[in-house]
Amino acid sequence: MTVPPALDPSPVRAIVFDLDGTLVDSYRPITTSVNHARARFGMLPLGLAEIRSRVGRGLEHLIGELVGPDHVEQGVQLFRQCYSEIYADQTVGLPGVVKTLRGLREAGYSMAVASNKPARFSRPILQRVGMLPFIDCVQGPDLVASAKPEPAMILRCLELLDVTRSAAVYVGDMLLDVESAARAGLPVILVPGGSSEPEQLRGTGQPLLSSFEALLELLPGPPAGPRHRLPQSV
Repeated sequence: MTVPPALDPSPVRAIVFDLDGTLVDSYRPITTSVNHARARFGMLPLGLAEIRSRVGRGLEHLIGELVGPDHVEQGVQLFRQCYSEIYADQTVGLPGVVKTLRGLREAGYSMAVASNKPARFSRPILQRVGMLPFIDCVQGPDLVASAKPEPAMILRCLELLDVTRSAAVYVGDMLLDVESAARAGLPVILVPGGSSEPEQLRGTGQPLLSSFEALLELLPGPPAGPRHRLPQSV
């Protein structure tokens, strides 16, 4: 695995976040929707922990693993049919995230979300859990035609935020996020709460925080000077 650049907080003025497991917990509606697809093919339901451990590399990859490589197209359709009906009500914000995002905004950071969840789902989720006012842009594979660990959506966030790699950091919760940050040329900060176990995250050698709120201590504020600020939620 390529190693991300070392973190130097001093020049950072923009933060790109993963979504699932980093800002929100959406494993319940994902589990329900996967099992809905499995049931149509006569498969028994899987538990939340099993499905949680597989989430992160995009829906087609998830369906291929848990419904079968011969059922990806129909499985994705079944998943999306179910998910579109339940995701908004069943997705919740993770503890301390809204407070932390507010503090980071007040400190002067620009912020974006780059998720393997399509942006058409990510935006309503962020709105419902009270995070969207702090997010300047939201990107997903439906907007850049590739999923993480490919770097396209992260680089698109930097373009929209008008910052260079040296002025940005990526925040995520799983091994995939380390690989994604490395391919994009960004340092990474890891937080607990997603598909990867803390022991796995520590093994990467990258900064692992004890909680999301610890970002406020690690990132004291961007360097002074004029910054580009977008209308929120591009």
